[in-house]
Amino acid sequence: MPERSTTPPIDAVVLVSFGGPERPDDVMAFLERVTGGRNIPAERLATVAAQYDSVGGVSPLNSQCRQIRDSLRAELQDRGRSLPVYWGNRNWTPLLDETVAEMAKDGVRHAVAIVTSAYSSYSGCRQYLDDIEAAREAVGSNAPMITKVRPYFNHPGFIGPFTESTIAALGQLTAPTPSTPLVFTAHSIPTAQAQTSDYETQLREAARLIVEGVGPSDRPWTLVWQSRSGPPSVPWLEPDINDELARLRNRGEQEAVIVPIGFVSDHMEVLFDLDVQAARTAAEIGINVERAVSPGTGPHSRFVEMLADLVEEHTLGRTPVALGSLGPRQSPCPNSCCPRHSPKG
Repeated sequence: MPERSTTPPIDAVVLVSFGGPERPDDVMAFLERVTGGRNIPAERLATVAAQYDSVGGVSPLNSQCRQIRDSLRAELQDRGRSLPVYWGNRNWTPLLDETVAEMAKDGVRHAVAIVTSAYSSYSGCRQYLDDIEAAREAVGSNAPMITKVRPYFNHPGFIGPFTESTIAALGQLTAPTPSTPLVFTAHSIPTAQAQTSDYETQLREAARLIVEGVGPSDRPWTLVWQSRSGPPSVPWLEPDINDELARLRNRGEQEAVIVPIGFVSDHMEVLFDLDVQAARTAAEIGINVERAVSPGTGPHSRFVEMLADLVEEHTLGRTPVALGSLGPRQSPCPNSCCPRHSPKG
């Protein structure tokens, strides 16, 4: 879709997320939408739907997004920035194209988009950019410009809350020591996609920064993966969190802290894959684990302040802030970022 010849000032914010069902009756329809066109057997969808039953039959993601939206609106108002804050999803109401249509109706000309993913990857970056463009295309010539904020994996407002919640989780263990291991988890992706982005590099840097904040600097830690899907014939990033817990127990560890570093909030994949499945594995093999809370869950003011900072990078020219050696990422993302497939195939 061709852009306007001049760039209007930013006059709105839109939170963009994955979406999740809010009633038990919505779960199957949601799963069918997410997996549409992939020929997933009905029995497999039924198995996944049953996972929602174990956490109350709904996903908490939509309610978390509402809280983030409302808190960000209030934070911007406190800073004297009375920008409307919208919210649209990839896979469930409110759908992004409907949100963009609402923005156009309200006269929005240029919005800054915040996605609920802190990292660079196809599904966490490029696919959201494609979603945004598809929504604008659906709305037509009146659609606002939408500029996505940079990945924020190394922003103090992301690392700080994770560091605090990791320290709190260590305090819940029976006998934490400076050598109690930290197990950082993130959503696994196909290795082919990992090779086209900085996803794993950014995750390792974020983990290192958290370890540095928790102390001591030589505390053992690992980065492992969860929530794998797709056919077994397609290689994905490994090891799995459950395999890592077994490895730790086999080497004599009695306790560990799980840090869901790949996630902004404690939504379905955290609640089921970690709090149900990994917790069950830990109980079966005899290792005591506690889990850190992710920064977008609950009233984490530093996380919301970070989102406002990211908005002000675009509206006020605020200097980007980042911890560690990787620095702030380019914004907006280049057109070549995070492709689904390697240019060679």
